[in-house]
Amino acid sequence: MTRKSFGTMMGSQTTSTFMGLPSGTVSDVTGGSVILGAPCATPYPSVGAYCAEAPDVIRDAISIYQANITHMDFDLGGPMFPNGVDSIDLGNLEYDEADAPANRERIRSTVSAIVERGGVPVVLGGDDSIPIPVIDAFAGHGEYVVVQIDAHIDYRDEVGGEKLGLSSTMRRSFEMAHVIGQIQVGQRGIGSARPQDFEDAKASGVKFVSARDVAANGIQQVIDLVPAGAKVIIDLDCDALDPSIVPGVIGRAPGGLTYWNVVDLLHGISAKGSIAGFTLVEFMPDSDVDGIGALNNARIICNVLGLVARQS
Repeated sequence: MTRKSFGTMMGSQTTSTFMGLPSGTVSDVTGGSVILGAPCATPYPSVGAYCAEAPDVIRDAISIYQANITHMDFDLGGPMFPNGVDSIDLGNLEYDEADAPANRERIRSTVSAIVERGGVPVVLGGDDSIPIPVIDAFAGHGEYVVVQIDAHIDYRDEVGGEKLGLSSTMRRSFEMAHVIGQIQVGQRGIGSARPQDFEDAKASGVKFVSARDVAANGIQQVIDLVPAGAKVIIDLDCDALDPSIVPGVIGRAPGGLTYWNVVDLLHGISAKGSIAGFTLVEFMPDSDVDGIGALNNARIICNVLGLVARQS
């Protein structure tokens, strides 16, 4: 049975929004979670907008369950939206590979407006540089802890003269006055970080829990690092996950986090503090295998939406 026929059997119809959520604009935001596609921010010339199709592919992967949105979700212990659907999908922002400043400003201003109206932005990327304008958008709205779920630490000051690209997201975010803490989980293998970049991050106060640490001692040690009552902005770089479940990333490496590692971390953060924003980046549909990465990413998003609904 194909995905399409399975969805039809369950009563789902064609939809362009995440699980058939209502579409809307920023002016429609009155709280709850808000889906926003951000295909591109500051791409390096060597790779371009390599994840631009990801937001729509992730939406499509979960569309077969549109008719089931009020059913039991056993990852959440109840319906995704226990008090009725309080989420909307704003669609995708426009982008221009040749105009990174304009891309960043579209992301920053839209996310800022969502937060201003009491919404929790759930941003579907898009390339790895997107967290910079997303996190910047929270300035003036309080103090935040950033949790980065990633195989790499993204702490380069610059690459080829570009200071706002994919290898610099966490260094730039921790320079923002409203970011009062940073926790990184899932590091493994080799990436762009040099030893001095890692030392710089530790000296700045970044807390690290590697993928090997998680394999040995579990995800609770990461949750324990989150301050009680903290407002948390979460960035999930898909290469944090094991390539057996999300193969469509730039740099595959063995030994990544499992789906349950990530879901348990999200639930732990929401129980201890609150999810203030969430960004998913670096999913490359062209390198996916039979849609399995898109589905895993979509199910992680379902957990985020359900957790936000429960903390409202």
